[in-house]
Amino acid sequence: MRNRSIPSAAAWLTLALAGALTARAQDDVYPAKPYAGTLYIRNATIHVGNGDVIENGTIEVKAGKIVRVGRDLPAAAGAKVVDAAGQHAYPGLILSVSNIGLVEIPTVRATSDVREIGDMNPSIRSIVAYNTDSKVTNTVRSNGILLANIVPDGGTISGSSSVVQLDAWNWEDAAYRMDGGIHFRMPSLFARPSRFGGFGGMRGGAPEGDPVKRALEEIEGVKAYFREAKAYAAQPAGQEPNLKMEALRGLLERRQKFYIHCDVVKEILVALDFVKEFGLDVVIVGGSESWQVADLLKRHNVPVILDQMHALPTLGDDDVDQPYKTPAMLHKAGVLFAINDGDGQHRGKNLPFNAGTAAAYGLPREQALSAITLNAARILGIADRTGSLEPGKDANIVLSRGDILDMRTSVVTHAFIQGRQLDLTDKHKQLNERYMRKYGLQ
Repeated sequence: MRNRSIPSAAAWLTLALAGALTARAQDDVYPAKPYAGTLYIRNATIHVGNGDVIENGTIEVKAGKIVRVGRDLPAAAGAKVVDAAGQHAYPGLILSVSNIGLVEIPTVRATSDVREIGDMNPSIRSIVAYNTDSKVTNTVRSNGILLANIVPDGGTISGSSSVVQLDAWNWEDAAYRMDGGIHFRMPSLFARPSRFGGFGGMRGGAPEGDPVKRALEEIEGVKAYFREAKAYAAQPAGQEPNLKMEALRGLLERRQKFYIHCDVVKEILVALDFVKEFGLDVVIVGGSESWQVADLLKRHNVPVILDQMHALPTLGDDDVDQPYKTPAMLHKAGVLFAINDGDGQHRGKNLPFNAGTAAAYGLPREQALSAITLNAARILGIADRTGSLEPGKDANIVLSRGDILDMRTSVVTHAFIQGRQLDLTDKHKQLNERYMRKYGLQ
Protein backbone atom coordinates (compact mmCIF):
# COMPACT_ATOMS: atom_id res chain seq x y z
CA MET A 1 0.00 0.00 0.00
CA ARG A 2 1.29 3.44 -0.94
CA ASN A 3 2.27 5.77 1.93
CA ARG A 4 -0.06 8.71 2.38
CA SER A 5 1.25 11.92 3.90
CA ILE A 6 -0.69 13.65 6.64
CA PRO A 7 -2.14 16.99 5.43
CA SER A 8 -0.48 20.08 6.83
CA ALA A 9 -2.29 22.63 8.97
CA ALA A 10 -2.53 24.92 5.90
CA ALA A 11 -4.12 22.10 3.89
CA TRP A 12 -6.70 21.47 6.63
CA LEU A 13 -7.48 25.20 6.70
CA THR A 14 -7.98 25.20 2.93
CA LEU A 15 -10.37 22.24 3.15
CA ALA A 16 -12.31 23.91 5.97
CA LEU A 17 -12.66 27.14 3.98
CA ALA A 18 -13.79 25.22 0.90
CA GLY A 19 -16.41 23.45 3.00
CA ALA A 20 -17.58 26.75 4.45
CA LEU A 21 -17.90 28.31 1.00
CA THR A 22 -19.88 25.31 -0.22
CA ALA A 23 -22.16 25.48 2.80
CA ARG A 24 -22.83 29.18 2.16
CA ALA A 25 -23.81 28.67 -1.49
CA GLN A 26 -27.45 29.62 -2.15
CA ASP A 27 -27.89 30.97 1.38
CA ASP A 28 -29.32 34.13 -0.16
CA VAL A 29 -32.19 32.21 -1.80
CA TYR A 30 -35.16 32.54 0.55
CA PRO A 31 -38.69 31.13 0.35
CA ALA A 32 -40.95 33.60 -1.40
CA LYS A 33 -43.37 35.71 0.60
CA PRO A 34 -47.11 35.07 0.17
CA TYR A 35 -48.73 37.27 -2.47
CA ALA A 36 -52.23 38.29 -1.40
CA GLY A 37 -52.99 40.46 -4.43
CA THR A 38 -54.16 39.60 -7.91
CA LEU A 39 -51.76 38.28 -10.55
CA TYR A 40 -52.29 37.99 -14.31
CA ILE A 41 -50.11 35.87 -16.58
CA ARG A 42 -50.96 37.07 -20.09
CA ASN A 43 -50.30 36.18 -23.74
CA ALA A 44 -49.05 32.66 -22.95
CA THR A 45 -49.70 29.36 -24.70
CA ILE A 46 -51.42 27.65 -21.77
CA HIS A 47 -51.07 23.88 -21.41
CA VAL A 48 -53.82 23.18 -18.92
CA GLY A 49 -52.55 19.70 -18.03
CA ASN A 50 -55.79 17.86 -18.86
CA GLY A 51 -55.06 17.78 -22.60
CA ASP A 52 -56.40 21.26 -23.42
CA VAL A 53 -54.23 24.02 -24.89
CA ILE A 54 -55.24 27.70 -24.93
CA GLU A 55 -53.38 29.93 -27.36
CA ASN A 56 -52.63 33.52 -26.34
CA GLY A 57 -54.37 32.93 -23.02
CA THR A 58 -54.47 34.54 -19.60
CA ILE A 59 -54.33 33.03 -16.10
CA GLU A 60 -55.86 35.07 -13.30
CA VAL A 61 -54.57 34.32 -9.79
CA LYS A 62 -55.90 35.70 -6.54
CA ALA A 63 -54.68 34.88 -3.03
CA GLY A 64 -52.64 31.96 -4.36
CA LYS A 65 -55.52 30.30 -6.23
CA ILE A 66 -56.33 30.19 -9.93
CA VAL A 67 -59.54 32.17 -10.49
CA ARG A 68 -59.95 32.16 -14.26
CA VAL A 69 -58.18 30.73 -17.31
CA GLY A 70 -59.05 31.78 -20.84
CA ARG A 71 -58.62 34.33 -23.58
CA ASP A 72 -59.31 38.07 -23.56
CA LEU A 73 -59.47 38.35 -19.77
CA PRO A 74 -59.00 42.01 -18.78
CA ALA A 75 -56.52 42.76 -15.99
CA ALA A 76 -57.86 44.57 -12.93
CA ALA A 77 -56.39 47.96 -12.10
CA GLY A 78 -53.33 47.76 -9.84
CA ALA A 79 -52.85 44.03 -10.36
CA LYS A 80 -49.45 42.45 -10.98
CA VAL A 81 -49.08 41.47 -14.64
CA VAL A 82 -46.54 39.06 -16.15
CA ASP A 83 -46.31 39.31 -19.93
CA ALA A 84 -45.58 35.77 -21.16
CA ALA A 85 -45.70 36.55 -24.88
CA GLY A 86 -43.93 33.81 -26.81
CA GLN A 87 -43.79 31.55 -23.74
CA HIS A 88 -45.62 28.43 -22.59
CA ALA A 89 -47.44 28.11 -19.26
CA TYR A 90 -47.58 24.71 -17.56
CA PRO A 91 -48.79 23.28 -14.26
CA GLY A 92 -45.95 22.78 -11.78
CA LEU A 93 -44.31 19.42 -12.48
CA ILE A 94 -44.51 16.67 -9.86
CA LEU A 95 -41.91 14.07 -8.89
CA SER A 96 -43.98 11.05 -7.89
CA VAL A 97 -41.15 9.26 -6.04
CA SER A 98 -38.09 11.11 -4.73
CA ASN A 99 -35.55 11.29 -1.92
CA ILE A 100 -34.91 15.04 -2.29
CA GLY A 101 -34.44 16.55 1.15
CA LEU A 102 -33.64 13.14 2.62
CA VAL A 103 -30.36 12.53 0.77
CA GLU A 104 -27.97 15.35 -0.08
CA ILE A 105 -24.80 13.54 -1.21
CA PRO A 106 -25.45 9.80 -1.68
CA THR A 107 -21.84 8.84 -0.92
CA VAL A 108 -21.68 10.86 2.32
CA ARG A 109 -23.52 8.98 5.04
CA ALA A 110 -23.89 12.02 7.30
CA THR A 111 -26.05 13.73 4.65
CA SER A 112 -28.45 10.79 4.26
CA ASP A 113 -31.53 10.31 6.44
CA VAL A 114 -33.60 8.11 4.15
CA ARG A 115 -33.66 4.68 5.79
CA GLU A 116 -34.34 3.17 9.19
CA ILE A 117 -32.92 0.05 10.85
CA GLY A 118 -35.22 -2.95 10.70
CA ASP A 119 -37.41 -4.66 8.14
CA MET A 120 -41.01 -3.67 9.01
CA ASN A 121 -41.22 0.08 9.59
CA PRO A 122 -44.75 1.26 8.71
CA SER A 123 -44.62 3.86 11.51
CA ILE A 124 -41.59 5.68 10.02
CA ARG A 125 -42.55 9.10 8.56
CA SER A 126 -40.32 10.64 5.91
CA ILE A 127 -41.76 14.14 6.39
CA VAL A 128 -40.09 14.75 9.75
CA ALA A 129 -36.65 14.13 8.19
CA TYR A 130 -37.24 16.41 5.20
CA ASN A 131 -34.54 19.07 4.89
CA THR A 132 -35.80 22.28 3.28
CA ASP A 133 -32.23 23.64 3.09
CA SER A 134 -31.16 21.02 0.54
CA LYS A 135 -29.10 22.46 -2.32
CA VAL A 136 -30.66 19.91 -4.69
CA THR A 137 -34.14 21.44 -4.38
CA ASN A 138 -33.25 24.63 -6.24
CA THR A 139 -31.76 22.71 -9.18
CA VAL A 140 -34.96 20.76 -9.84
CA ARG A 141 -37.10 23.89 -9.49
CA SER A 142 -35.10 25.35 -12.38
CA ASN A 143 -36.57 22.60 -14.57
CA GLY A 144 -40.14 23.34 -13.50
CA ILE A 145 -40.50 20.73 -10.73
CA LEU A 146 -42.46 22.31 -7.88
CA LEU A 147 -43.74 19.33 -5.87
CA ALA A 148 -42.29 15.97 -4.86
CA ASN A 149 -43.42 12.84 -3.05
CA ILE A 150 -40.71 12.24 -0.43
CA VAL A 151 -40.20 8.50 -0.01
CA PRO A 152 -38.26 6.55 2.67
CA ASP A 153 -36.02 3.65 1.69
CA GLY A 154 -34.76 0.47 3.30
CA GLY A 155 -36.38 -2.63 4.72
CA THR A 156 -39.42 -4.37 3.32
CA ILE A 157 -42.03 -1.92 4.64
CA SER A 158 -40.13 1.37 4.48
CA GLY A 159 -42.64 3.78 6.02
CA SER A 160 -44.89 6.59 4.84
CA SER A 161 -44.23 9.19 2.16
CA SER A 162 -45.49 12.78 2.04
CA VAL A 163 -45.91 15.27 -0.77
CA VAL A 164 -44.02 18.54 -0.28
CA GLN A 165 -43.95 21.82 -2.14
CA LEU A 166 -40.39 22.92 -2.88
CA ASP A 167 -40.36 26.42 -1.38
CA ALA A 168 -40.45 26.36 2.41
CA TRP A 169 -38.62 27.32 5.59
CA ASN A 170 -39.22 23.98 7.35
CA TRP A 171 -40.97 20.68 6.84
CA GLU A 172 -44.18 21.95 8.41
CA ASP A 173 -44.35 24.70 5.76
CA ALA A 174 -43.39 22.27 3.01
CA ALA A 175 -46.04 19.63 3.76
CA TYR A 176 -48.61 19.48 0.96
CA ARG A 177 -50.14 16.11 1.78
CA MET A 178 -48.75 14.30 4.81
CA ASP A 179 -48.41 10.52 5.11
CA GLY A 180 -50.31 9.84 1.90
CA GLY A 181 -49.03 6.30 1.47
CA ILE A 182 -46.86 3.47 2.78
CA HIS A 183 -44.12 1.83 0.70
CA PHE A 184 -43.47 -1.89 0.27
CA ARG A 185 -40.18 -2.95 -1.36
CA MET A 186 -41.18 -6.29 -2.81
CA PRO A 187 -38.43 -8.94 -2.76
CA SER A 188 -37.37 -9.75 -6.31
CA LEU A 189 -39.05 -12.71 -8.01
CA PHE A 190 -36.62 -12.46 -10.90
CA ALA A 191 -33.39 -14.36 -10.20
CA ARG A 192 -30.67 -12.39 -11.94
CA PRO A 193 -27.38 -14.25 -12.50
CA SER A 194 -24.45 -12.39 -10.98
CA ARG A 195 -21.30 -11.60 -12.91
CA PHE A 196 -19.46 -13.11 -9.92
CA GLY A 197 -21.28 -16.41 -10.27
CA GLY A 198 -24.48 -17.70 -8.74
CA PHE A 199 -27.53 -15.53 -8.18
CA GLY A 200 -28.30 -12.37 -6.32
CA GLY A 201 -24.81 -11.05 -5.59
CA MET A 202 -21.11 -11.79 -5.25
CA ARG A 203 -19.99 -15.36 -4.82
CA GLY A 204 -20.28 -16.25 -1.17
CA GLY A 205 -22.13 -13.00 -0.40
CA ALA A 206 -25.68 -14.19 -1.07
CA PRO A 207 -27.55 -16.69 1.11
CA GLU A 208 -27.63 -20.25 -0.16
CA GLY A 209 -30.76 -21.70 -1.74
CA ASP A 210 -33.35 -20.58 -4.26
CA PRO A 211 -33.64 -16.74 -4.19
CA VAL A 212 -37.16 -16.81 -5.65
CA LYS A 213 -38.31 -19.24 -2.96
CA ARG A 214 -36.86 -16.96 -0.28
CA ALA A 215 -38.63 -13.98 -1.85
CA LEU A 216 -41.97 -15.81 -1.82
CA GLU A 217 -41.48 -16.65 1.85
CA GLU A 218 -40.78 -12.99 2.62
CA ILE A 219 -43.90 -11.92 0.73
CA GLU A 220 -45.98 -14.42 2.68
CA GLY A 221 -44.50 -12.95 5.85
CA VAL A 222 -45.73 -9.49 4.78
CA LYS A 223 -49.21 -10.89 4.13
CA ALA A 224 -49.22 -12.46 7.58
CA TYR A 225 -48.18 -9.08 8.99
CA PHE A 226 -51.17 -7.45 7.29
CA ARG A 227 -53.53 -10.16 8.54
CA GLU A 228 -52.33 -9.38 12.05
CA ALA A 229 -52.86 -5.66 11.44
CA LYS A 230 -56.37 -6.34 10.14
CA ALA A 231 -57.21 -8.33 13.27
CA TYR A 232 -55.74 -5.55 15.42
CA ALA A 233 -57.84 -2.90 13.63
CA ALA A 234 -60.99 -4.96 14.22
CA GLN A 235 -60.53 -4.99 18.01
CA PRO A 236 -62.63 -2.60 20.12
CA ALA A 237 -61.25 0.74 21.30
CA GLY A 238 -59.27 0.83 24.54
CA GLN A 239 -56.73 -1.84 23.66
CA GLU A 240 -53.07 -1.23 24.33
CA PRO A 241 -51.76 0.64 21.26
CA ASN A 242 -49.22 -0.92 18.93
CA LEU A 243 -47.51 1.82 16.90
CA LYS A 244 -46.68 -0.36 13.92
CA MET A 245 -50.16 -1.85 13.74
CA GLU A 246 -51.74 1.59 14.16
CA ALA A 247 -49.62 2.85 11.26
CA LEU A 248 -51.32 0.36 8.94
CA ARG A 249 -54.86 1.38 9.91
CA GLY A 250 -54.98 4.10 7.23
CA LEU A 251 -54.09 1.55 4.56
CA LEU A 252 -56.76 -0.90 5.66
CA GLU A 253 -59.33 1.92 5.69
CA ARG A 254 -58.16 3.09 2.23
CA ARG A 255 -57.21 6.54 3.52
CA GLN A 256 -53.66 5.88 2.31
CA LYS A 257 -52.13 4.39 -0.81
CA PHE A 258 -50.04 1.24 -0.74
CA TYR A 259 -47.05 1.81 -3.01
CA ILE A 260 -45.58 -1.52 -4.08
CA HIS A 261 -42.14 -1.24 -5.67
CA CYS A 262 -41.85 -4.02 -8.23
CA ASP A 263 -41.13 -4.56 -11.92
CA VAL A 264 -41.71 -8.00 -13.44
CA VAL A 265 -45.06 -9.60 -14.23
CA LYS A 266 -44.82 -12.14 -11.38
CA GLU A 267 -44.33 -9.34 -8.87
CA ILE A 268 -47.18 -7.26 -10.29
CA LEU A 269 -49.51 -10.28 -9.99
CA VAL A 270 -48.50 -10.61 -6.33
CA ALA A 271 -49.31 -6.91 -5.89
CA LEU A 272 -52.79 -7.54 -7.27
CA ASP A 273 -53.20 -10.24 -4.60
CA PHE A 274 -52.94 -7.48 -1.96
CA VAL A 275 -55.84 -5.73 -3.68
CA LYS A 276 -57.94 -8.89 -3.67
CA GLU A 277 -57.19 -10.07 -0.12
CA PHE A 278 -56.99 -6.80 1.79
CA GLY A 279 -58.83 -4.34 -0.46
CA LEU A 280 -55.87 -1.96 -0.44
CA ASP A 281 -55.52 1.07 -2.72
CA VAL A 282 -52.40 -0.18 -4.54
CA VAL A 283 -50.00 1.77 -6.76
CA ILE A 284 -47.24 -0.01 -8.70
CA VAL A 285 -43.88 1.81 -8.56
CA GLY A 286 -41.38 0.75 -11.21
CA GLY A 287 -43.62 -1.42 -13.37
CA SER A 288 -41.15 -1.98 -16.20
CA GLU A 289 -43.23 -4.98 -17.36
CA SER A 290 -46.60 -3.37 -16.60
CA TRP A 291 -47.35 -3.19 -20.33
CA GLN A 292 -47.69 -6.98 -20.38
CA VAL A 293 -50.55 -6.95 -17.85
CA ALA A 294 -52.10 -3.58 -18.72
CA ASP A 295 -55.61 -5.07 -19.05
CA LEU A 296 -55.40 -6.56 -15.54
CA LEU A 297 -54.21 -3.27 -14.09
CA LYS A 298 -57.05 -1.44 -15.80
CA ARG A 299 -59.60 -3.96 -14.53
CA HIS A 300 -58.45 -3.56 -10.93
CA ASN A 301 -57.94 0.24 -11.19
CA VAL A 302 -54.28 -0.05 -10.20
CA PRO A 303 -52.15 2.90 -11.40
CA VAL A 304 -48.46 2.75 -12.24
CA ILE A 305 -45.55 5.10 -11.56
CA LEU A 306 -42.89 4.39 -14.20
CA ASP A 307 -39.89 5.12 -12.03
CA GLN A 308 -37.11 5.18 -14.61
CA MET A 309 -37.67 5.21 -18.36
CA HIS A 310 -34.12 5.81 -19.54
CA ALA A 311 -33.02 2.25 -18.85
CA LEU A 312 -32.38 -1.04 -20.56
CA PRO A 313 -35.34 -3.42 -20.95
CA THR A 314 -35.92 -5.85 -18.09
CA LEU A 315 -35.58 -9.03 -20.16
CA GLY A 316 -33.07 -9.82 -22.85
CA ASP A 317 -35.71 -10.63 -25.48
CA ASP A 318 -37.63 -7.35 -25.01
CA ASP A 319 -37.30 -4.59 -27.58
CA VAL A 320 -34.35 -2.38 -26.72
CA ASP A 321 -36.66 0.66 -26.75
CA GLN A 322 -39.39 -1.01 -24.68
CA PRO A 323 -39.02 1.39 -21.70
CA TYR A 324 -39.66 4.32 -24.05
CA LYS A 325 -42.78 2.69 -25.56
CA THR A 326 -44.36 1.55 -22.29
CA PRO A 327 -46.16 4.86 -21.50
CA ALA A 328 -47.94 4.86 -24.89
CA MET A 329 -48.99 1.24 -24.36
CA LEU A 330 -50.39 1.96 -20.89
CA HIS A 331 -52.22 5.02 -22.24
CA LYS A 332 -53.78 2.96 -25.03
CA ALA A 333 -54.96 0.38 -22.47
CA GLY A 334 -56.54 3.10 -20.31
CA VAL A 335 -54.23 2.58 -17.32
CA LEU A 336 -53.63 5.61 -15.10
CA PHE A 337 -49.86 6.17 -14.97
CA ALA A 338 -47.28 8.78 -14.09
CA ILE A 339 -43.72 9.20 -15.31
CA ASN A 340 -40.92 9.74 -12.79
CA ASP A 341 -37.14 10.25 -12.82
CA GLY A 342 -35.68 7.72 -10.42
CA ASP A 343 -32.07 8.02 -11.60
CA GLY A 344 -29.92 8.85 -8.59
CA GLN A 345 -27.48 10.85 -10.73
CA HIS A 346 -30.17 13.18 -12.09
CA ARG A 347 -31.86 13.70 -8.71
CA GLY A 348 -35.16 14.19 -10.54
CA LYS A 349 -34.23 17.15 -12.73
CA ASN A 350 -34.67 15.18 -15.98
CA LEU A 351 -38.34 14.48 -15.23
CA PRO A 352 -39.72 16.63 -18.11
CA PHE A 353 -37.28 15.10 -20.58
CA ASN A 354 -38.37 11.56 -19.62
CA ALA A 355 -41.89 12.63 -20.54
CA GLY A 356 -40.50 14.09 -23.77
CA THR A 357 -38.99 10.70 -24.62
CA ALA A 358 -42.40 9.07 -24.10
CA ALA A 359 -43.90 11.63 -26.47
CA ALA A 360 -41.27 10.77 -29.09
CA TYR A 361 -42.28 7.10 -28.82
CA GLY A 362 -46.01 7.40 -29.39
CA LEU A 363 -47.55 9.04 -26.31
CA PRO A 364 -49.58 12.14 -27.30
CA ARG A 365 -47.65 15.23 -26.24
CA GLU A 366 -50.29 16.67 -23.91
CA GLN A 367 -50.74 13.23 -22.34
CA ALA A 368 -46.99 13.14 -21.74
CA LEU A 369 -47.37 16.44 -19.86
CA SER A 370 -50.30 14.98 -17.89
CA ALA A 371 -48.05 12.07 -16.88
CA ILE A 372 -45.87 14.49 -14.87
CA THR A 373 -48.66 16.79 -13.71
CA LEU A 374 -52.34 15.82 -13.47
CA ASN A 375 -51.88 12.04 -13.58
CA ALA A 376 -49.20 12.27 -10.89
CA ALA A 377 -51.52 14.43 -8.78
CA ARG A 378 -54.35 11.91 -9.15
CA ILE A 379 -52.13 9.03 -8.06
CA LEU A 380 -50.78 11.00 -5.08
CA GLY A 381 -54.25 12.14 -4.02
CA ILE A 382 -53.69 15.88 -4.57
CA ALA A 383 -55.57 16.42 -7.85
CA ASP A 384 -58.16 18.57 -6.06
CA ARG A 385 -55.42 21.12 -5.34
CA THR A 386 -52.88 20.90 -8.18
CA GLY A 387 -51.81 19.13 -11.36
CA SER A 388 -53.67 21.35 -13.84
CA LEU A 389 -54.29 25.03 -14.51
CA GLU A 390 -57.98 25.07 -13.63
CA PRO A 391 -60.04 27.49 -11.50
CA GLY A 392 -60.03 26.67 -7.79
CA LYS A 393 -56.63 24.99 -7.77
CA ASP A 394 -53.39 26.29 -6.29
CA ALA A 395 -51.45 28.58 -8.60
CA ASN A 396 -48.52 26.20 -9.14
CA ILE A 397 -47.38 27.51 -12.51
CA VAL A 398 -44.25 27.30 -14.65
CA LEU A 399 -43.36 29.53 -17.61
CA SER A 400 -40.89 28.36 -20.23
CA ARG A 401 -39.54 30.06 -23.35
CA GLY A 402 -39.59 26.70 -25.15
CA ASP A 403 -41.21 23.28 -24.93
CA ILE A 404 -40.65 22.13 -21.36
CA LEU A 405 -40.45 18.49 -22.53
CA ASP A 406 -37.57 19.26 -24.90
CA MET A 407 -34.14 19.74 -23.31
CA ARG A 408 -32.95 21.63 -26.40
CA THR A 409 -35.49 24.45 -26.08
CA SER A 410 -36.76 24.43 -22.49
CA VAL A 411 -35.73 27.53 -20.52
CA VAL A 412 -37.81 28.03 -17.38
CA THR A 413 -38.14 31.77 -16.77
CA HIS A 414 -40.76 31.96 -13.99
CA ALA A 415 -42.18 29.59 -11.39
CA PHE A 416 -44.97 30.14 -8.90
CA ILE A 417 -46.02 27.99 -5.96
CA GLN A 418 -49.44 28.91 -4.57
CA GLY A 419 -49.04 32.25 -6.34
CA ARG A 420 -45.63 33.05 -4.84
CA GLN A 421 -42.97 33.82 -7.43
CA LEU A 422 -39.83 31.78 -6.77
CA ASP A 423 -36.21 32.81 -6.99
CA LEU A 424 -34.82 30.37 -9.57
CA THR A 425 -31.20 30.81 -8.53
CA ASP A 426 -29.42 27.50 -7.94
CA LYS A 427 -25.93 26.12 -7.36
CA HIS A 428 -25.49 25.17 -11.03
CA LYS A 429 -26.31 28.67 -12.22
CA GLN A 430 -24.03 30.22 -9.62
CA LEU A 431 -21.09 28.06 -10.70
CA ASN A 432 -21.79 28.81 -14.35
CA GLU A 433 -21.77 32.54 -13.63
CA ARG A 434 -18.62 32.23 -11.53
CA TYR A 435 -16.56 30.60 -14.26
CA MET A 436 -18.03 32.65 -17.09
CA ARG A 437 -16.83 35.69 -15.13
CA LYS A 438 -13.46 34.11 -14.31
CA TYR A 439 -12.65 33.44 -17.96
CA GLY A 440 -14.18 36.65 -19.29
CA LEU A 441 -16.95 34.91 -21.24
CA GLN A 442 -19.83 37.07 -20.03
